[in-house]
Order: sequence, then C-alpha cells, then structure tokens
Amino acid sequence: MKLRNGPSALVVVEGTDLHHDLLGAALALQEIVLEGGLPAARAVGLDRFVDPMPATAEADVYVLYRSSVTFDPAQQEALSALVAAGKGLVAVHASNLFGFGPGGLDADRAAYELVGSRYVSHGDAGSEGRIEVSVREGHPVTRHLDDFAIDDEYYVLEYAPDVEVLAERRAGEGTEPVAYVREHGAGRVCYTSLGHDARAWGNPWFRQLVRQATLWAAGVGDDLIGSWSTRWPLGNARFIGGSA
Repeated sequence: MKLRNGPSALVVVEGTDLHHDLLGAALALQEIVLEGGLPAARAVGLDRFVDPMPATAEADVYVLYRSSVTFDPAQQEALSALVAAGKGLVAVHASNLFGFGPGGLDADRAAYELVGSRYVSHGDAGSEGRIEVSVREGHPVTRHLDDFAIDDEYYVLEYAPDVEVLAERRAGEGTEPVAYVREHGAGRVCYTSLGHDARAWGNPWFRQLVRQATLWAAGVGDDLIGSWSTRWPLGNARFIGGSA
C-alpha cells in the first residue's frame, strides 16, 4: 500500500565514468527536486527497476543521472516498462550514453527508444564552455524560464523525430537541443543534456528547468506547475515578487 497521497520522486545515479561526480549529482538533484515540493529519495544502481522494491515501485518519477557505456538490457526493459505504465522519467546529461558498449546501439535499443536520444560527441567547439540557451515558451517545463547562460559541457545529440524541443543552443550554423520532452506509453519523459557538474547544478535556471521537468513528468497538473514549482532564487513554492 502506498503511504503518500501526493507524488514523490527517486533520484537514481549509476556509472563508473571518472569524469562525472555521481555522489555530487545525487545530492544536488535531490535538493533541486525537494525545492519543487516533491518528497525525493536518492539511490544508486539500476537493478532496482527489475522486480522493484517499494521505494522504487512507489515513486512517481525517476530522476536519472547515468555515467556509463554499459546498460544491462534487463534493466533497460524494466525501466521502459515502468515508464510505459505511467511513471515519469527525467534523464539528465550523460544518461543517454547509448551505443558505446559491446553490441553497439542494438544492445541499448530499449533505453534509446525510451529516452529518445543519444550522445554523439562534444562537437567542434571543445568539450566545455559558456552555453547560451534559448528557451521555447508554451510548455509547463519551461514556465517562468527566460533565455539563460550556463557553464556546462557541450553535447551533440542524435534524437528521435517525435521529441518536442523546449530549449536549444547555437551550434555552428544551426542549433542543438539541450532539453526536450516526449511521451512513452502512458509515461512522460524529459531529457536535458545540461548538468555536467556543480557549475551547472548551482545555476538557478538549470534548477528551475529540472524542478519543473520533474513535476511535469510526475503527472502534476499543468496548471499547477506554476504554483508548485519555484522561480529563482526562492524555494518552497515562493515566487519573486509574489505569485505569477
């Protein structure tokens, strides 16, 4: 029996890549989700999606921070099934490292089709730098967000045609998505390529993006996200200058 009446989140980290701080990410993302008004626990490892225990089964949305080129197919399929049945998923940064392990992209097909994209490269502008983000209005995930700048890692993506891009950056003569949403069965998925390290996790606009993405993916009513979530820099559902 589920003990909570309202939605809750589970922040899950996994990986062995020395370029990403999994413990720091777990703490930062949990804090960000709590700022949005959702109870949030944190956990390590992806086996929890296979025959999930109550802490995993009762969460309404998973906030995922992976940093690994291997993803067991049974774990992929279990997570995909949970989201298809109605769970939400917010996948952050390197969570879409698909196709780099044994078996190539075919081995990661279930995860790729769930998240809707995969990392391809850093592009030709170096691996990290100042990113100018252009935000598209009209979606609950980008409510209260303006265009912003962030110090982060550049990602070039291969992504599915059904994603709804909500934020992008200039890349050469074109643009590159940095946040999008999509549906997976009865579940909602949001992915952002932002969030490499503490420089990004402390950025108020990144925090707002992740808060609202988590609320949306958890199934909080679109008309409530503006009142549940927060605008920089205040927390606990308080707005700058009153309600908006």
